[in-house]
Amino acid sequence: MRRSFLITVMVLAAASYAMAQQAQQSQGPPPTLAQIGMYIYPAKGQSPDQQKADEDACTQWAESQTGLTLDAGKVDTQAAGQAAAQQTAEATQGAAVGGAARGALAGVAIGAIAGNAGEGAAIGAVAGGLAGRRARKRATAEAGQEGAEQAQAQANQNLATFKQAAGACLSGRGYTVN
Repeated sequence: MRRSFLITVMVLAAASYAMAQQAQQSQGPPPTLAQIGMYIYPAKGQSPDQQKADEDACTQWAESQTGLTLDAGKVDTQAAGQAAAQQTAEATQGAAVGGAARGALAGVAIGAIAGNAGEGAAIGAVAGGLAGRRARKRATAEAGQEGAEQAQAQANQNLATFKQAAGACLSGRGYTVN
């Protein structure tokens, strides 16, 4: 119970760290509102030049209101996953040693019953060490996957928030936005 709680806490900490470390790679100019999936109709007959000016103004307004920047990059989920896995690996550094110690203690008890506490301790230490190492590898892999998923989910939420803010601005300027 305690071990699964510890692993869960480490996974959550790693995932939040990964979200904070979202890596984005710029690939040119920022996308337009249409490129991020906004459909904008000039309901009051605005000209294409006026619509472009309004979209630019609303992009800047949405950035100032949300603290988010419309960027051409993509979320690097691989980097986020690696960061989360690395943090979990560092946090579980002694898992094999701890498992070996617990295994040795159990082995002593079993060995005492069988008549050779030393042999039981040695067998228990090896088994416990292997179990600790497996648990560390599993926790690291799970944290990496969770970190990547959290980074992508956060990026999706940020985009939705940005689109909502830009849409509110454009609606206020007489556009129909979907």
